[in-house]
Amino acid sequence: MCQQIAEGTRWLKCGHFQRHRVTAIMDCNSSRCERSYAHPRHCRSPGCLKNFGQEIQRNIDQVDEYCFACRAAQAREARSSGR
Repeated sequence: MCQQIAEGTRWLKCGHFQRHRVTAIMDCNSSRCERSYAHPRHCRSPGCLKNFGQEIQRNIDQVDEYCFACRAAQAREARSSGR
């Protein structure tokens, strides 16, 4: 499977990655992957892979904090347990 190479922020306390942009595509060179240049142009096989594989994540910065989603979940949890 072809893979997207993304740059973004790594939130160190929760480990989540916040993608800012996709910078490149890594071609798998498979004739069975519709995202690859090696895939035949007029192929109609339903067995070919249609999606990208797991994203390759490159950290352009790191923040020693929880990401926004984790902080929001923690705040919801604190509100609901305080009732």
